[in-house]
Amino acid sequence: MTAAPANHDVLLENDRVRILDTRIAPGERTPVHTHEWPGSLCVLTWSEIVRYDPDGNVLFDSRTLDAQPAPGASLWAPARGPHATENVGTTELRAIAVELKPPA
Repeated sequence: MTAAPANHDVLLENDRVRILDTRIAPGERTPVHTHEWPGSLCVLTWSEIVRYDPDGNVLFDSRTLDAQPAPGASLWAPARGPHATENVGTTELRAIAVELKPPA
């Protein structure tokens, strides 16, 4: 959690899971960071986002989705290599992520 501590609070971590509370304010862009493990996201509040690789190339733009996830929606998130996320919407993006670590 050294790369983007202002945007991710660790709620619980052990040898099997890491639970994160993620918050990105409107207009904010996270530092480049990774998510080593896949997991489930529970959307608390949604906002439009753009995800960039370390060179600034767009990896994902939520404005291209047919529908935006509603509060309470659950999503699957694969492990992600280095990226930065920018909130290009008008509301805070907030999600709880339960990342699943491989068995020891």
